[in-house]
Amino acid sequence: MMQLRTAVRPQAEKLLVIACGMIAREILAAKQQLNLDHLELTCLPAEYHFYPDRIAPAMDAAIVKAKADGFKHIFVGYADCGTGGLLDNICEKHGVERMAGPHCFGFYQGMAAYAKVADDDMMSFYMTDFLCRQFDAFFMKPLGLDRHPELIQDYFGNYEKLIYLAQTEEPELEKVAQAAARMLGLAYERRFTGYGDLPSSLENASRSAAPS
Repeated sequence: MMQLRTAVRPQAEKLLVIACGMIAREILAAKQQLNLDHLELTCLPAEYHFYPDRIAPAMDAAIVKAKADGFKHIFVGYADCGTGGLLDNICEKHGVERMAGPHCFGFYQGMAAYAKVADDDMMSFYMTDFLCRQFDAFFMKPLGLDRHPELIQDYFGNYEKLIYLAQTEEPELEKVAQAAARMLGLAYERRFTGYGDLPSSLENASRSAAPS
């Protein structure tokens, strides 16, 4: 009797995402949603949000290390993020791709949707789930607002509105955003974005590691 053999599909090679620490939770959530078991994540410090000049050289070193560690498929989990094109130079140098857009506030909304509101949002201060969770650590203490609230006008006087871009439905995070708007003297708006373009970008990047 002839025995049928089931073809075994080779597993995808590992895809390493080198990302901003500010979006680590969201990348892991998208990985789970999409069943991207072959995706591995490493992050650069979230505080580089305040020091964009550090992103490109740190990414350069991280990609060199990743390749030395044997990763053939690498995706950069950053938009331009204030590097003024320097991150694109690093991506081109190593032949890797990054998230589309100028910053995470863009790709969370979806770049098509963001293009429609970018001009109107010019005087708006964006917050995300991460920034709500880390408001004290990322704003109050580094800017000295906990000790010198009079500095609020210096830092935020040119803003008109605080827009909370919500990735999840968590009332406690919205309370933080609302309190921040009151403290900063800004109008408040909440937009539920989910993860925006992040899942589709990760899924597209993962195809490079998929077996043919």
